[in-house]
Amino acid sequence: MSTAVSSTPLLVVITAPSGVGKSTLCDNMRSALPDVSRAVTCTTREPRSGEVEGVDYYFLGKEEFLARVDSDEFLENALVHGNHYGVLKSELRAKLAGGGDVLLNIDVQGAATIRERAATDPVLSRSLLTVFLCPPSLKELEHRLRGRGTDTDEAIAKRLAIAKDEMAQAEKFDHTLTSQTREADAGRLLGIIESVRLAKREAILTNG
Repeated sequence: MSTAVSSTPLLVVITAPSGVGKSTLCDNMRSALPDVSRAVTCTTREPRSGEVEGVDYYFLGKEEFLARVDSDEFLENALVHGNHYGVLKSELRAKLAGGGDVLLNIDVQGAATIRERAATDPVLSRSLLTVFLCPPSLKELEHRLRGRGTDTDEAIAKRLAIAKDEMAQAEKFDHTLTSQTREADAGRLLGIIESVRLAKREAILTNG
């Protein structure tokens, strides 16, 4: 295998409405593919129980976050459910430069921004793979959200309304997975990744 083939990384962007299970899917992917690194996102929300700075998120104050926005340090950033989220350019580019696959767990707004950036960025365009994890139905999503026991009725209603809008954008992604079980979701995602890897390798070998 040529150096170009072996060193072409994938940037796997996983997106889903809140509560569908994208964090679980990402965890399962990293367990199955331990060489895949995760791009750590910055956020202004408070850490949840068990979350670790620099591992789960970079937790920033709102003032610092907005200062970094003004300095154009983010590849993408968005306001979601009252909190700011963003991916630092330095975080993502350093990982891709290492030649390994990178996993990015972000919201629909962030994925749209990265697609726009990829249109004029050869490195992103070559690497980008977007996957939308869709709930079986809004009713099932409501069941999952209530099962978490962390949201009020008002918050759940808001998340469901946002989810409906997000699901309408699923066709803009490279692949859409309708969530089933944890194991099934992980297996199908791994199948997609492997098929994309093979296609990229064949394209590189064909084009020299």
